[in-house]
Amino acid sequence: MGGLPLLLAQASEESIQQPYVALVIGWAIFVPLLVLINYATKSGVIARATTKEAIRQPVFLMMLAIGLTIIIVNVWVPFFSMGDDTKMYIDCGLATVLICALLHCVWTASMSVADEIEGKTAMTLLSKPINRRQFVWGKYVGIFQSALVMIAIIGVVFFFLTYYKFHYDQKESSQEQSALIFFRTVSWLPFQLPNFNRVYFEVARSVFPGLTLISMEVAVMTAVSVAVSTRVPMLVNISTCFAVFVIGHLTPVLVQAHNVQNVFVKFVARLLATILPGFDHFNMSAAISTGKVIPPDYIGLAGLYCLVYVAAMIAVGFLLFEDRDLA
Repeated sequence: MGGLPLLLAQASEESIQQPYVALVIGWAIFVPLLVLINYATKSGVIARATTKEAIRQPVFLMMLAIGLTIIIVNVWVPFFSMGDDTKMYIDCGLATVLICALLHCVWTASMSVADEIEGKTAMTLLSKPINRRQFVWGKYVGIFQSALVMIAIIGVVFFFLTYYKFHYDQKESSQEQSALIFFRTVSWLPFQLPNFNRVYFEVARSVFPGLTLISMEVAVMTAVSVAVSTRVPMLVNISTCFAVFVIGHLTPVLVQAHNVQNVFVKFVARLLATILPGFDHFNMSAAISTGKVIPPDYIGLAGLYCLVYVAAMIAVGFLLFEDRDLA
């Protein structure tokens, strides 16, 4: 069975427990907590200033423009996947969002934390009634918030274009479903907007669990970058984060591989998998693109893992920055 009929069949399956209610509840709790941190703590002052500064940076606009361009262009780019174009589109779209957000966070952490410490700008902030821990925590929250803004903008566009892409692929394969009239034909547009269809909507909204897991991965990577930035300059931080990202995706494969006979390789893989973040836990793009439903409890456990690892890395950042000479 091709990818298009498979997506239709699984999207229409009503017996599978959907994670969307849990996602709404989770974000409804998380967003007010961010607002509370921003406006009810001393770290919030630094967080708000860092978010505004990060959004104004050219790298934010560049990553946002690149991400939107790739997602828009891929709607009409043929993947030559024998009916699996929508699957490939979702997979590529999630990867695009992840890479753009990660590059923005690592670069911004290097500029906002490392450069301020090297340029003695941090001394001005710490001379006020703000301690070093509040400085690190505020920087982390601010950088992560700017990444959430990017993910939200690209994610909304990605949702609507996934809806249109699924309609477009079905039309090309002569499998278009009956739809309710939701959009009217607009003469000045170069393409015709699809009518509303519940199955299309189910396929389109399946990207939201993936975007949530991407947000968790970005949160962990941002914590690593901020912690490392308290001690090393920008180039070293970017190189370290790249190594952590690659190894974090590779070590779970080595640990689970049954054909690895070398005991030393297994030991090192398990050690790295314990110390470094397991980014493979957040990589569900393949499952999402094939129409499989991500269970709510899996997203909850991934969120708990993200929270614990972020707390650990921020604590490491506190320790590294505590005795850093700023003079």
